[in-house]
Amino acid sequence: MAITLKPVREQVIVVTGATSGNGLAIVEEAVRRGAAVVATARNEAALEALRDRLSADGGRIAICVADVSDMAAVERVAAVAVEAVGGFDSWVNNAGTGTYGTLEQVPVADHRRVFDVNYFGVLHGSLVAARHLHGRGGAIVNVGSILSDRAIVEQGPYCATKHAVQALTDTLRMELEQEGAGISVTLIKPGAIDTPFPEHARNFMDQPPRLPPPLYAPSVVADAVLFACETPRRTLYAGGGGLLSSLLSRASPRLSDKIMELVGSVAQQKPEDPGDPARRDNLYAPRADALRGSQDVHARKSSTVLQAQKLHPAVLLLGVVGAGIAVALSRPKDTSR
Repeated sequence: MAITLKPVREQVIVVTGATSGNGLAIVEEAVRRGAAVVATARNEAALEALRDRLSADGGRIAICVADVSDMAAVERVAAVAVEAVGGFDSWVNNAGTGTYGTLEQVPVADHRRVFDVNYFGVLHGSLVAARHLHGRGGAIVNVGSILSDRAIVEQGPYCATKHAVQALTDTLRMELEQEGAGISVTLIKPGAIDTPFPEHARNFMDQPPRLPPPLYAPSVVADAVLFACETPRRTLYAGGGGLLSSLLSRASPRLSDKIMELVGSVAQQKPEDPGDPARRDNLYAPRADALRGSQDVHARKSSTVLQAQKLHPAVLLLGVVGAGIAVALSRPKDTSR
């Protein structure tokens, strides 16, 4: 079955992690473009406020309280979508959580919790969405990270989950293609985005966390996600800074490691600006949600790299080829012969 996707304005879109950061931006932009949305998150009060605000302006939105680490809860989201609006056309696996600290500092239970949300949450959503969309067509959009491509100090568990999400997404795509399911599968790789993530993450460092610059507004991720809902793409980078980091890692992994070792911790700390204490640590329970972080940062409102990828997917191929050429040129010649 060929993949044919509807325009966003004609779709019903399920969004997980819908009350904060990228998820909230995706919901708001989808509704603004005319889509119906099924929004899900753990924060019931925030979901209800979101529904009331958007529906008051004529938006079509249904809500479902759910923790994506619970398969039964994710299945309930699909049931709500069927009952409220007759089903869905796209499913966006966006919910995520994280920790700051070394692998030794972060308790094993917290490692597992990050995997329960970031990996198993995506797995649960992907399986439920695939069952519903199989033979009908539609899109599954997984929000990964630039850290799907390389790791960074102080965020080991999060990096590990995003590497796993990339493998999961690639496997899902191949299996659905084998079956002729007619489902597009896209991985979005945001760079640093100005969301409450640093405040929401459980922190084991001795300083308040932040995201390293350059930062982009959540609207950049929303743009990438909604483009993927109506246009089949394998991968989309949301933010040029993230793509450059990925290419540097491929071209010179040891140099990239050394840079991370030297400045990775400091670049993720903001001692003079800890952010809103009401948002701290949502690893096991929801805290105050918002679109943007409360720290004083500069965030770019658009991404030239994303717009270029939307015009033609070969932009990524050119970047990878360029990185490969750089590696070849940087290698010392073998003079032993």
